[in-house]
Amino acid sequence: MTNDSKAPATVLVETQGLTKVFTRSSGLPFLRHKEEIRAVDGIDLHIRRGETLGLVGESGSGKSTLGRVILDLVHKTSGSVRFNGTDLDNVSSAEMRALRRQMQIVFQDPYSSLHPRMTVHQTVMEGLIAGGVARGAAADRRINELIGAVGLGSEHVHTYPHRLSGGQRQRVAIARALSVGPGFIVADEPVSALDVSIQAQILNLFADIQTQFGLTYLFISHDLNVIRYLADRVAVMYRGRIVEQAPSEVFFRGPRHPYSRLLLSAMPNSDRATIPGPETGVQPPVGVTACQFAPRCPFVIDRCRQERPPLAPISGGHEVACLRAAEIGPECEIRPKSVPSQPRLTSIASLL
Repeated sequence: MTNDSKAPATVLVETQGLTKVFTRSSGLPFLRHKEEIRAVDGIDLHIRRGETLGLVGESGSGKSTLGRVILDLVHKTSGSVRFNGTDLDNVSSAEMRALRRQMQIVFQDPYSSLHPRMTVHQTVMEGLIAGGVARGAAADRRINELIGAVGLGSEHVHTYPHRLSGGQRQRVAIARALSVGPGFIVADEPVSALDVSIQAQILNLFADIQTQFGLTYLFISHDLNVIRYLADRVAVMYRGRIVEQAPSEVFFRGPRHPYSRLLLSAMPNSDRATIPGPETGVQPPVGVTACQFAPRCPFVIDRCRQERPPLAPISGGHEVACLRAAEIGPECEIRPKSVPSQPRLTSIASLL
């Protein structure tokens, strides 16, 4: 599935120093002041053509914002995004419209992302027309092909969303994303709103269409079982920053950042780590350079409260933003249950 070459030509999506700052007012009415929230804080990452990068982290870590900023659905504050070698800051409006055909998103809630008064046919047709892909009889043929590709039947073509199950709605959303012929898809928690029995079917579908259509994924999830099944590489996000990146098999064999270990320790059938779940200390004041995870970290030292660690390599393809990463060795490893041997999922429960 993945091209492991590090040649620049294989990189499809790349970000450098990508930042998104939101501003909100807080305080009493007569003492209002503006507060900055750095939802995405100087992120450098790359996604190679044909691979799946799994992005994980707790709710509020900035995962969804990062995906939307990459697609320019939310305007960045600073930094750059390159798609297939093209800096998106240097393209015209017409060129950006053409590029949007190559970059699509599948949202978490398939019901709210579909228009309630549009049938499946109309929903997919809208994408074909807006993208200038096909019209008339050619569009009808394309719709039938896409409906079949996502596992729906002809009986669903003229059905409204409220008459479909959650899994069927998500299949429609995937068909709509595929309608314009993208090469890159951001999948933003696409199975978290579905029943457990349906999640496995949708994950299998993502794997199938990746092979069929030659897709590249940024797959966002808080569920490490999902990431372990689908992702080629894992990136862990905490408070707007990437704190660890590694090939999937390396990451699950032994994460080196304390926060990654916290996430893995919460997985069923894993050895529990002695890392506090809720925040147990006071966060560093705004503007103070420090490790954001320091108040929760059992390995914290004074230097951690004074210096923000960069994302640095510790071995081939494995990067960690921790001043003590070299000291967190095999004796600290958490070993989750291995990936099941069957080629396809029958249920998410089979991963537990």
